[in-house]
Amino acid sequence: MLILDLQKLADISIPVSTGWLLGSCMEARGKQDLWIRQKPEVLEVLREQAMIQSAESSNRIEGITVSPERLRPVIQGKVQPQDSSEEELLGYRRALNWIFTRRRAVEITPAVIQRLHSFSQSATTGDAGEWKSRDNEIIEILPNGERRVLFVPISARETPDAMVTLCRNYRTINNEELLPPLLSVATFIFDLLCIHPFRDGNCRVSRLATTLMLESHGFIVPRFISLERLIEETQDDYYQVLSRCSEGWHEGANEILPWWNYLLRTIRRAYQEFEQKIESAEARPAKSELVRQTVLDQVEEFTLADLKTLLPAVSPQLIKKVLANLKESGQVRLQGRGRGARWEVVR
Repeated sequence: MLILDLQKLADISIPVSTGWLLGSCMEARGKQDLWIRQKPEVLEVLREQAMIQSAESSNRIEGITVSPERLRPVIQGKVQPQDSSEEELLGYRRALNWIFTRRRAVEITPAVIQRLHSFSQSATTGDAGEWKSRDNEIIEILPNGERRVLFVPISARETPDAMVTLCRNYRTINNEELLPPLLSVATFIFDLLCIHPFRDGNCRVSRLATTLMLESHGFIVPRFISLERLIEETQDDYYQVLSRCSEGWHEGANEILPWWNYLLRTIRRAYQEFEQKIESAEARPAKSELVRQTVLDQVEEFTLADLKTLLPAVSPQLIKKVLANLKESGQVRLQGRGRGARWEVVR
């Protein structure tokens, strides 16, 4: 059943392509301290931007939407949540705050996974931080409204023991250095998704757990580049790979390499983007480049007020100037006038 099992992992050969991805991520981790020292004033803006994008993208992947006017104020804690969607949005931000303020590596236990779930759920759900009490299924809703079962996780009765085993195996493998840390993280997350231990919010918890475990192994890029945004941008691949690799999971006959490669590519892309933003800030005035990158990173329509929230240390005049330049070069377009005007990146 669990892929994160010593006997099963011993039979897996790492192909050259996966080894190359792994090496690229390890090399980037070795350079990250240098990038961090280069532009400390840029890091603060990147950190705040990544926190907002991570909460926004992770919840949007799950179909949780909040009105554009309230989204960023809710994430930043400037207004009180008005419904469960807004509570979950703010909860995700609080979970990230908890992860990034740990002074020591957090030991991965079932209680920690439950805590992440408790953070990310609305208080009104009634089962935040609790394992599922009923069996569940992963369902796809087709365009015609029909429901198709994609995967049947393990039963609610088996879930507590499965989570104990998963966490124990993860700690053993890392303590005894039996697998490269990035691969043990990727495999843990995959098994977590297949167990599907909660009634709701499993995917959000998996992304929070990914960030927490990467932090514990010294891969701190999620602080500055949103992995959730990168996953949202490639979510078709994300779901296809999960579906492919989950086939035969109960029998221990599934493959894991496509999932390893997907997560490694996502981490590598995050580091590439991090390096590019730091180097661009070296080549251009730091604030102008940050505004430019912030604008081009927007997934949906946005307003001038949204940018002011994302870039509190930048003057409105500079934001307007950069927007005007991007509009002139055809990279963004403006719709509407006055306070209701909305911008959109031209893809």
